[in-house]
Amino acid sequence: MLNLRTEAASAMEELKSLDRGRLLIAANEYTCLYLLPILDRFRRLCPQIVVSIQRSLASRIPDELLQRTVEIGILSFRPEGDLFKSIAVYTDELALVVNPDHPLAREKGITIEDLGAESFIAHNVPSPLRRQVVSAFEKHKTPLSMCMELPSLEAVKRFVAMGNGVALVPGLTVGRELANGELVQVPVEALRFERHLRVVHRKQANLSHAAQAFLKVVRSVSLERGSPYEFRVERAS
Repeated sequence: MLNLRTEAASAMEELKSLDRGRLLIAANEYTCLYLLPILDRFRRLCPQIVVSIQRSLASRIPDELLQRTVEIGILSFRPEGDLFKSIAVYTDELALVVNPDHPLAREKGITIEDLGAESFIAHNVPSPLRRQVVSAFEKHKTPLSMCMELPSLEAVKRFVAMGNGVALVPGLTVGRELANGELVQVPVEALRFERHLRVVHRKQANLSHAAQAFLKVVRSVSLERGSPYEFRVERAS
């Protein structure tokens, strides 16, 4: 009830104007990277709106939306139930990355069996994507050796760039490192998993003017940039 009262008070303050207001968004380390170009555009168009990005575990974001502690969530999965509106906004792919001096860095493509002797540096947060990877190795009867787990994707990338093992990470997270040569991506056909990022909010929510303006920016960026950006409202399953 306190969150609802705060939400109502904020809406009254806006007075149907974008001269003031506050937008609360929940995202995790990975999905926050999608937000950066969106926020850059939004900041230029609505400089008076205060935007607060709350770092949350993806599994907790649906509850935070229902509790009204945030207005919008960025997720890589569709929340269960019929209480949310979900808009697919970005398509990402899994990337196998290695240090430039790693023997695999010279390969144009490898099989999953070629990875049986490799040491993987992993992110220690469980996810549906991690389960997919484990299942793929089991299906191909190939051992998956995770020799170290680290608490952030940034730490995983840096450790591999230092010459330690290999890693499977979302492609969105390694664009800079691939461009400047710190890491090399090696294609693995059996591990080509797509991941759709989504903007999610409560289905019955009366979105603030700040949130409505944010969604307009998301849509305009998607139309201008094209794939892998998109703006597709997902129907309830």
